[in-house]
Amino acid sequence: MNDDKIESIAREILTEFRRYRRGRWWARAFWAILILALIFFPMVKDLHTDVGRHSALIDLSGVIGIGEDASSDRINEGLRAAFESSSVKGVILRVNSPGGSPVQSRQINQEIARLRSLHPDIPVYTVVEEICASGAYYVAVASDRIFVDPASLVGSIGVRLDSFGLVEALEKLGIERRLFTAGSRKGALDPFLPLQKDDVEFVESLIEPVHRQFIEAVEKGRGERLNPGDTNLFSGMIWGGEEALQLGLADDYGTVDSVARDIIGEEQIVDYTPGYDLFEEISRELSMQFSLVLTRIIEKTGWRLQ
Repeated sequence: MNDDKIESIAREILTEFRRYRRGRWWARAFWAILILALIFFPMVKDLHTDVGRHSALIDLSGVIGIGEDASSDRINEGLRAAFESSSVKGVILRVNSPGGSPVQSRQINQEIARLRSLHPDIPVYTVVEEICASGAYYVAVASDRIFVDPASLVGSIGVRLDSFGLVEALEKLGIERRLFTAGSRKGALDPFLPLQKDDVEFVESLIEPVHRQFIEAVEKGRGERLNPGDTNLFSGMIWGGEEALQLGLADDYGTVDSVARDIIGEEQIVDYTPGYDLFEEISRELSMQFSLVLTRIIEKTGWRLQ
């Protein structure tokens, strides 16, 4: 690296440092707010223990999966906090989810069942707003009752595994696929190879037991409320709120407010949905800011790591 390049990099670093110094007042304000947040956040987080009798609310929103807002770790943490509070009269699970991981969904379902057995005097109600499908419905059937809106989407009791095939595309492009494996079935379901009958049978052997577990959970949770005469009940179809009531997939119309007021009998609602880790968010933000500064320096100087 020549002297001009080193000088250019040094100049850009100095420029960025001066910008930082000009903004040091904002930096000090940021750290002051952060310190206050660290002091008062635990207090605010625990305020719900002193508000008297109330209905607990937990949001299950988005895709259910590891690392998602609706992961089993996060939802179960909120459920445990609600059930362990002596001030909670009932729990409302507000659902807006298309589903997701069957494993994560099953874990939430089982945790609701466990907590209900330990605290039989605390009911759990699911309130569906926009959608409660697939894995989300797997979770919902563990509750005492399910409330919907006439326009809600409910059901999709099925399992899917997505794939694609690019065999003809490779042929048209003149691309030769080369795959080396140890194990006669290691290349099964490769999208660049023709689909074999054995592959189809293998996939079916994977998803059918999961579907059966899903059906068993629905039958256990809904019991005699299900309409056994509809052969499409477990086909993976999704229905609107009105149809869901007719099929026994839901119990009544209702909102979070109406369930808290008319069913639980406690209009006061406290949100038990776990928040995010404050330190993790700060660390992520600082890392992003450092990356942006470094990127600007690289773009202006043309410097690259070798």
